[in-house]
Amino acid sequence: MHRLYDFLRRHPTGVDSFWALLLLGMSGLAVVSESSGRGQLAAAVLAAVALSAVVALRRRWPEKMLLLATAAGLLQLATDVGPNVWDFAMLVIIYTVASGNTRWASRYALIGGLLAPLIATVRWPDPTDRSPGSSLIAIAFMTVPFVLAWVLGDSVRTRRAYWAQLEERATRLEKEREQQAQIAVTAERARIARELHDVVAHNVSVMVVQADGAAYVLDSSPEQAKQALETISGTGRQALAEMRRLLGVLRTDDASEGGEYVPQPDVEQISELVEQVRSAGLPVEFRVEGAPRPLPSGVELTAYRIVQEALTNTRKHGGPDVGASVRLTYFDDGLGLLVEDDGRGAQHELYESGGADGMGHGLIGMRERVGMVGGTLDAGPRPGGGFRISVLLPIKSGR
Repeated sequence: MHRLYDFLRRHPTGVDSFWALLLLGMSGLAVVSESSGRGQLAAAVLAAVALSAVVALRRRWPEKMLLLATAAGLLQLATDVGPNVWDFAMLVIIYTVASGNTRWASRYALIGGLLAPLIATVRWPDPTDRSPGSSLIAIAFMTVPFVLAWVLGDSVRTRRAYWAQLEERATRLEKEREQQAQIAVTAERARIARELHDVVAHNVSVMVVQADGAAYVLDSSPEQAKQALETISGTGRQALAEMRRLLGVLRTDDASEGGEYVPQPDVEQISELVEQVRSAGLPVEFRVEGAPRPLPSGVELTAYRIVQEALTNTRKHGGPDVGASVRLTYFDDGLGLLVEDDGRGAQHELYESGGADGMGHGLIGMRERVGMVGGTLDAGPRPGGGFRISVLLPIKSGR
């Protein structure tokens, strides 16, 4: 049964042709029994064939079949062939064009359906009915099927349009969900890349400085060399712990397996960061102004990473005997950061356009981080020499 339904749905013209043949057969019987005269017989046969063709081809060419049905009706009026069984095709074509998207054909069918009973009553009046009131009632009753056919077709058109709109909206929402998922994946990858850059660049640079120092004093001062190696070991472990935390978000099984994650750095850990940099041989002055208070986690992580990257850049580009200063300022509506050094500073292209061959990506990452929390960043060489990074991170009010 299901296969038969699918077959009929795939071949609508074949189904309509079956009903058209049935209508043509019934019309043939009516023509033989009611037609008088050769002219009327030929007109009746022509009208029956035309309206049967209307039923067969109504879905393929609905507008043309509407005009053919009109021509058949005019032929009946001209040859005095009264209403008969084949005129049922007019109801069918009215329904068909009303369910379509051609608005002029739908309006044309409605007007024709309203006028057809009136024209038929005037052309073929009932000789036994002499009351105007009863004629009007008869016209009203004959108009009802035409109106119902049009209303049914128009409701089908509205329902089809509604379902098409729902399908289109569902398709659009599905595409938007896919795009949002892709954007989220890209953003997460960029975040992890920034975190890895900050962790690796900072800790590896500290390890390199300590390793160079240890090699320099290995023979003359074994104790200092031992201390440098311990610093390298501690820095390496810290880097590994942070990298495990970052890479843990890429492995969904870690949480279920009992994996431990290191908390994200915050503003309070900046002092520990400064001490670590000092132990690596870079003099850093650290000041906190204003009343410290809890900050959003995103702001705290951004502040920590900005200071970390700035001090890393100082070690890379500041040259020998460079010193740095870090100042945190708590405002009523935000957190200010000022990191300065008195070295030779980075090359102009590094902070202007990010440089080439992977150079300068730290400053690009800073701007991205600050932009994500709605802050502002100003970076560039100081007038008296060295480099300066100024950041303002706003604290969004909960009101």
